[in-house]
Amino acid sequence: MPTQFGLALRNFVGPGETPDIDAMLGYAKRAEQLGFESLWVWDHILLGVEPAFPIFDSLTTLTAIAAVTEHIKLGTSVLVLPLRNPVVTGKILTTLDHVSKGRLVVGAASGWYAREFDAVGVPFKRRGRIFERNLDLLMRLWTEDAVTVQVDEHNLRQAVAVPKPLQKPRPPVLIGGYVEAVLRRAARVGDGWLTYFYTPEGFSNSWAKVKEYAVEYGRDPNTLTSTNQLAIYVGPPKAEADAPMRHWLETEWDVAKWSDSTIDHAIRGTAEECAEQLRPHIEAGVDRIVLIPYRYQPEQVELIARDVLTLVGDGKGS
Repeated sequence: MPTQFGLALRNFVGPGETPDIDAMLGYAKRAEQLGFESLWVWDHILLGVEPAFPIFDSLTTLTAIAAVTEHIKLGTSVLVLPLRNPVVTGKILTTLDHVSKGRLVVGAASGWYAREFDAVGVPFKRRGRIFERNLDLLMRLWTEDAVTVQVDEHNLRQAVAVPKPLQKPRPPVLIGGYVEAVLRRAARVGDGWLTYFYTPEGFSNSWAKVKEYAVEYGRDPNTLTSTNQLAIYVGPPKAEADAPMRHWLETEWDVAKWSDSTIDHAIRGTAEECAEQLRPHIEAGVDRIVLIPYRYQPEQVELIARDVLTLVGDGKGS
């Protein structure tokens, strides 16, 4: 299948700003009109102290987007699953799958921001185990007629969660993150892997590991999908676009310095240059690229669809 292109939504903004739901709704409707495959929201409960980064709830935002769109897929990138009660979250996600008529894609990860975990009352150091527990409960509630299990504080006694999700057997679940344990988790229990700010080389190395682990776990690696999120700035030549793009990424985004996630991944320059930089990502075999337009400017969305992706589709970006 050819690489699909999605767009990130601006439910997460810089310090001193407020997310604009009307702007997001208009952005989402236009993305669907332009033929983008999917829309993706960020997820945090709290983020930052001074400065703090304002963010709207991911699932509430996606529900609003679902109500004003018809075909475009809707994803979480990524749902910090340990922060959320899995039984309640299962009900919310099921409802969202129905509201969207089966367009939900669940990207989920274990999280990284300790203050957020402390505020919610979830042990940060146990987040990996809690993620696995929550995901298991979520999937069982989605697919089993009745669930009986007692684990930690959860005591399910013939728990019947109906209706089931509209998608059968359930919405796809992509496992987000970069560490080795995440790659193994994606191969073992996920429908795919989701990461962000990876260069083609970094992506290829980790995706190869995911597929190797899938074979190790007795799964067909060809049934798994991959998603990489990339920032993009279509405008002046690359030499001129580099400084404003780097400033934006360094002031409003975070990358783990020990990971393959890097701001050096950024796609920037003229439409022709952006197409040239996207080509190696496609050749690396990524199934979906979620583009993060420079400062979420509406004109960037137009340029990406009209100029950059047209060149990529024509094969002129190489």
